[in-house]
Amino acid sequence: MHVRVLYFASFRDAVGREEERRQLPDGSRVADLWVDLSRSFPHFARFLAMPPAAVNREYAGADAALREGDEVAFLPPVAGG
Repeated sequence: MHVRVLYFASFRDAVGREEERRQLPDGSRVADLWVDLSRSFPHFARFLAMPPAAVNREYAGADAALREGDEVAFLPPVAGG
């Protein structure tokens, strides 16, 4: 299946693009996508835990199932002050 991955802030900077289509095995979950991205991009692998995620613009947990055509975004930490 293919999902559309959106990249924001430091994730966009690390990847060098705002979005991409990514192929995953059928039955993949949000956590599986995070592991796949962490293998592809060293910046993602630095995180001790998966950051918050949204699937189709709604918060989703690591165990949320993904479907063909879903839009997924991981929300990078931001500094404030």
